[in-house]
Amino acid sequence: MLIDSHVNLHAPQFDEDRQAVIDRARAAGVERMITICDRVSSFEAVQAIAAAHPDIWCTVGTHPHEAKENPQLDAEMLQALAARDKVVGIGETGLDYHYDFSPRDVQRTVFQVHIDAARQTGLPLVVHTRDADDDMIQMLEDAQSKGNFKLLLHCYTSGAELARRAAALGAWFSVSGIATFKAADEVRAVIRDMPADRIIVETDCPYLAPMPMRGRRNEPAFISHVLAKLAEVRGWSLKEAEARTGDAFFDLFDRIPRP
Repeated sequence: MLIDSHVNLHAPQFDEDRQAVIDRARAAGVERMITICDRVSSFEAVQAIAAAHPDIWCTVGTHPHEAKENPQLDAEMLQALAARDKVVGIGETGLDYHYDFSPRDVQRTVFQVHIDAARQTGLPLVVHTRDADDDMIQMLEDAQSKGNFKLLLHCYTSGAELARRAAALGAWFSVSGIATFKAADEVRAVIRDMPADRIIVETDCPYLAPMPMRGRRNEPAFISHVLAKLAEVRGWSLKEAEARTGDAFFDLFDRIPRP
């Protein structure tokens, strides 16, 4: 089956045709989707989409860009929201020092709250990281030393060293349309060394449309292009890539029933 592990269906880019986007995904063979919470204030809209569709689940959390919105966020609040129907992950959260839309100290504080919530709920942590490799690995290694939790480094484009050390912590990785971009040789090189049983795929729609759709609004229906590139990079058949990423997805998001 085709699975899109990271969509942003509540985004305003889908306001005019959200149901049509979902219908096109299903027509393209996409059987599972996780729609991602980018800020706690968006959670009601995100969770409503998941609750309305049998093949869509969701997360709860605050993206590092939005950390400044709620610097007093605590793990108890996230735990309470995570108990709601169809919630299968904590995040998207993490560190983004490329844009610094939120102060770095606030990003780190809010990220730690999400780590604590992931450990307490048993839900996987969906991590965004950009230009923050040193702080990211330090926080993850410190956190794992205090108790294991599942984590996913989504849309991975960071360095090989962070990937290696995160893999040693048991991290999963998701591959996005960036892997199809002509200039993404370094990203593809890291993908070749990711643990074969812990790779999944995503669109991160409406962003990062894969080739040959680049320049268009991204949709879950385009996930097949990401899967095909992953298969090429890893030397897998398309059928093998689909089976491997499907198994990895259900191992990570174990609250989603296998078909």
